Parts: sequence; structure tokens; C-alpha cells
Amino acid sequence: MVVRFFAGVSRCKTLALFQCNSFASACRSRTTSTSRQATTTGLGLITRINASPLKSVSVEQKRLYTVVKGSLSSLAPKVRSFIEEKAEICQPDNVYICDGSDAENQQMIDTLLENGMIQSLPKYDNCWLALTDPKDVARVEKQTFIVTEDKKRTTPTTTNGAEGKLAIWKSPEDFKMEFDERFPGCMKGRTMYVVPFSMGPVGSPLSKIGVELTDSAYVVASMRIMTRMGANVLKTLGDSEFVKALHSVGQPLPLSHPESLVNNWPCNSEKIMVAHIPDKNEIASFGSGYGGNSLLGKKCFALRLGSILAQREGWLAEHMLILGITNPQGVKKYIAAAFPSACGKTNLAMMTPSLPGYKIECVGDDIAWMRFDSEGQLRAINPEAGFFGVAPGTSMATNPIAMKLIQSNTVFTNVAKTSDGGVYWKGIDDDAVSPGATITSWKRQENWQPGDKTNPAAHPNARFCAPAAQCPIMDPAWEDSAGVPIDAIIFGGRRPKGVPLIYESFNWQHGVFVGAAMRSEATAAAEHGGGKKKMIMHDPFAMRPFFGYNFGDYLRHWLSLEPSPHKVPKIFHVNWFRTNDEGEFLWPGFGENVRVLSWIMDRVANKDVAMESPIGLIPKPGSLNVEGLGDIDMKELFSVSPEFLRDECVEIDKYFKEQVNEDLPREMWQELANLQARAKKM
Repeated sequence: MVVRFFAGVSRCKTLALFQCNSFASACRSRTTSTSRQATTTGLGLITRINASPLKSVSVEQKRLYTVVKGSLSSLAPKVRSFIEEKAEICQPDNVYICDGSDAENQQMIDTLLENGMIQSLPKYDNCWLALTDPKDVARVEKQTFIVTEDKKRTTPTTTNGAEGKLAIWKSPEDFKMEFDERFPGCMKGRTMYVVPFSMGPVGSPLSKIGVELTDSAYVVASMRIMTRMGANVLKTLGDSEFVKALHSVGQPLPLSHPESLVNNWPCNSEKIMVAHIPDKNEIASFGSGYGGNSLLGKKCFALRLGSILAQREGWLAEHMLILGITNPQGVKKYIAAAFPSACGKTNLAMMTPSLPGYKIECVGDDIAWMRFDSEGQLRAINPEAGFFGVAPGTSMATNPIAMKLIQSNTVFTNVAKTSDGGVYWKGIDDDAVSPGATITSWKRQENWQPGDKTNPAAHPNARFCAPAAQCPIMDPAWEDSAGVPIDAIIFGGRRPKGVPLIYESFNWQHGVFVGAAMRSEATAAAEHGGGKKKMIMHDPFAMRPFFGYNFGDYLRHWLSLEPSPHKVPKIFHVNWFRTNDEGEFLWPGFGENVRVLSWIMDRVANKDVAMESPIGLIPKPGSLNVEGLGDIDMKELFSVSPEFLRDECVEIDKYFKEQVNEDLPREMWQELANLQARAKKM
């Protein structure tokens, strides 16, 4: 509709805000009182305004929305422009500018309860359970892509007709087509929440700021846990640049097919899309409410866009935990460690060490942003403010710190619920279920019985979302704006056969090769990991699903960091998951992993406790403390057969040729040739 106004109303030259109750009343008010002035509170009118030579204004009317919290006029121009632009496209009924307060969080919880999206867990303090649509339970890597003009910027050119596994590229034209199929009108009937957030301590030179627009109160409540979120972020941002993140569950109201709503969890699984547009510092996610796809500060910003920013600015954004370890002599070192999702990062970051006199303190369990300081020391921050951990397998035996952490202020997703208001999953402690209590599975199967292998109580990728600040062993420096000094980097994964418990790279270049050649058993954290047959997948740097740019350039970036004055840390590889012929683990893991970290501390101190092997430096006999562990088959733990290593070389060579090809740095080809030569000598 086009409405023409007289000069008395033409003073409104930008997006107008009118105080009226509906589109109809807005039109009536203007026809009966042409001299009435536009105000700056109340309803937002999405408009396109063109002034004529006669000073009248034509307004192409799109949709009215109510600003129910905050004020657009108080926002910096760049933030306000972002909101107005996306509101015009998504057409929400309301806009809510979040301030991060306790009262606001309670309002989100009340909204989720009213909509049936969460349940209370009265056994704990301020804890909640969300059950998703079974079609929306994990990251969707096949629908996650990077948008650039030049495909080569995003991903290497594969050979032999191989499907690219290192980021999915989409052209701007194709992205626009997919965006236009999804986002216009996607928030009708819903509220657009404006979530300002900081990745890293607010104001730190290592931190970055973003603003997420979402129509999900679940996302708002979770982002408040996972990031530093609220009014202070907007104040710190001012009118500077920021990462622009747009998210919608893709279900405008009223629902066209209400019978398709499962667990009151709105999603549009047929049209899920997670797009990253690095040239505009933008993210657009549609159709999924699952945290890995909707909490856009996490993998999308902190890793995919983060890795691009890091390359551009000379730092590292990595899928790594950060921990501090102090030995009985009071020496403290910080370690960053990269593992694929659901491979024990949280357990390691929150380890309760078995050896007396050792102390582990947690800086972060998932993502590390690292930069060399003026003296050449690599320093790291945890850009997140919470833990988004895998619940199944977590217990007082495996991770007592996590179990203490999640007793309050936690949002659980897709775990089972006990009739007395508790949670349950595979591997939890026996006393998690009170006498007489029953279990309802994540698929709402009542009176679920332990031992039911057909229908698990909790989804394998069920999660807990809890504030980092309440973790009992958070490192005192976890929010230090300068970051903590990194003394060692660990790579690791699930390798049932062939790979030793621990080895050290020969040098930095070899360490980069070790990261590039990483392989690990698939897990349930992504959509292809839930099958019965466990594939061994290439997962370089544990970043395969999270690379924001060409992997060959990523490797060159790592290699470029070695020259002086940078003091590069030593690089190691660990494998907690090696099994014997009966499928039993050879290493006890969990708190006993402190023994491996202790050996790493010795190597950081340049102690003579290592000897050469074909794959790297391994512990000298007797240098790894196994006292009190009983019957540990050390020979099998560290054995590498010639056949295994040669097969491994073949797999690495094939992967490099098919997936990276001409983009692979020559240094990596040289390291592979060196490994092949050492394998031949075995």
C-alpha cells in the first residue's frame, strides 16, 4: 500500500516510530489529523520513504512492530541500522532489546515455560530441561557454508571427483536465493530479540563483539550463559563495527501446520541453513534451534568467522580447551588442547587429578583465542562464558567437577527426566535416580528402564549449558584481559588402534603436520556421527567442521607463526582411547590423564625424558609415572606396527591429494615424505 501524507507529517525522514495500536489505527490517525507529529516510542513502522517535489511523502507500508523493551533511538547508528534492516525482512511483531539482567532472564524462562518449551527440574536450583524435535539434535554440517566471491578463498579444489570435506562454499548469488526463500516474513507473530554479546571479557583487546537477532527465547537464555551479554556490551561497542548475526527458527505464527510441532519445539528441519558471510562479518542461521546452529557466538562466530579474523589479524582461533596445571613443586603451566567434539575436552579441562599434589584449573573447555604478546609469548583467552557440554558419560566418576557445576543455573537439552525432578543419561551415577522414582526418556517414553539399548534415555548428543563462573575449579586468570601464557599444545582424538598414548612432535613444523594429519572416530556431535559403525574420519586440528577459509592457507598461517620473536610452544598428540583386541581401553583415562600432563610438563622444562620413535618423541621407559595403576600394558600402549604406520601414510597421502591438493604447503608434503621414510626403516 502507498500512503501519501501532507507536509505536516513529512518531517519523518527515516524509519518512523508511531504511537498507535495497529496498522489500521495508524492509517486512520493520519487521515483525521494531518498535523499530528510522529513520536519515537511505541510501534515501529517498517517503511520505504520518498519525498516528492511537493514535500509530500510516499510510504510503502510493510509491517508494524512494537518495541517492547529498550529504545531504538538510544542505540548507536550501526546497531540500529542492522536491527531495522533485518526487521523489515523478517517482519516480527515485536522487537525486544536485551539488557542481560536477572529480571530479563526470568522473563525468558517464564516465556519458555508458558510455551511448553522447557520443564522445571525441582531437584536442582534454577535448572531447566528442553526437549527438541528429534530432527533438530546436532550441528548440520551439510547445510553449513561460507559465502565468498572466490571459492578458492573458502576451500581447496579437490581431485579425483572427491567431495570436499573442508568447508562448504556458496556463491553470493546462490546464498541470496536461499536467503530470500527463507527469511522474508519468518518472524511474523514472533518477537525479535536483540542480543548484544562479547566473545571474551568485555573490553579486552583480545575480545570481539557481536549482536544476534533471534526469535527464540531459548537462544536468549542460553546466550546469556554462553557469552557476556547485555547493556554493558552495547556501551563498550559504541558505533564500532561488530559481527552481525541473524537467527530464526523458521516458523512464523500462526503455524501453517501446527500438527507438525514436536515437543513444542519450533524448527524447520527441511530448510536448515547456517551461512557465514566473512566480507560482511555476518552470520545467517535458519530453521534450527539446536545450540550448535543457533547460539551464533559459539562455533559460527568464535571459530568459523573467528578463524578468518585471526588469519587477517595475525592470531589463532582454535577448537581448544585451556587448562592450568600446577605440580607438587608449585610450578604452573597452561596447556591448550584440540579434540573433536565429544572426545573428552570437558573432562580434561575439569580433571580431578589422581596424583597427590597436582592441581588442575579450568580456563575453558572448547574454544581458545590465542595471540603472541609483545615479548613473543603465546597468550590465550576463553571467548565463552559458559559450558555447552555433552551430558552422556558425565558422572561423579568421570567428571565430578562438571557434576557439581550443573547442580544450579543450568539448561539441559535432550536428557531424560526422573519423576522427582532430576536428570538422567547413560553413564550417570547409580544414585541419580532416587528410590521409587521413574525415568521418562528424552522422547517422552515413560517408565524407561535402564538396559533399553533400542531407545536410549538421553540423546547421545544431549547437552548441559551452565555458567563458567560457577565451576569450582575456574582458574583465577580465566577472565584476565591479557590472557594466560600457553606452554604446550595438544592434539588428540579417538583412535582405537595404532596410535600411542602420547608423543611429542620433533619441532613446530612437524607439530603442524601432526595437527593436519589428525584422524578420529566419528561422534554424535554432528549429524553423521550417530550410526552403529564408527568411521575413522580425518579431522585436522579438530577444526574440520569449523574452518572459515581455505585449509591450505590455514596451514600456511600456522607455519608463519614460528619465526622469532615468537616463542612457539611444544606440540604433542595424545590418544586416551586405544583398545585391546577385546575392545577394552588400555588406559584408564579421566583423572589418570594427569600422569600424561605431568610428562608434558617435564618436556616443557626440557627434561631428558623422551626418546625418538618413527612418529615422534615418546616417553623413555620409567619416565611416565604409572605407579599404582596395576596391570598397564605399556608396550601395547606405545607400539606402532610398520603395517599400521604405512597404512596411515597412505591414508594421509590420499587425503592431502584429494582434499587439499595444490593448496597444501610444501612443508606438509615434506613432513609426509619424512614420515614415509621413517616407516620404511621400521
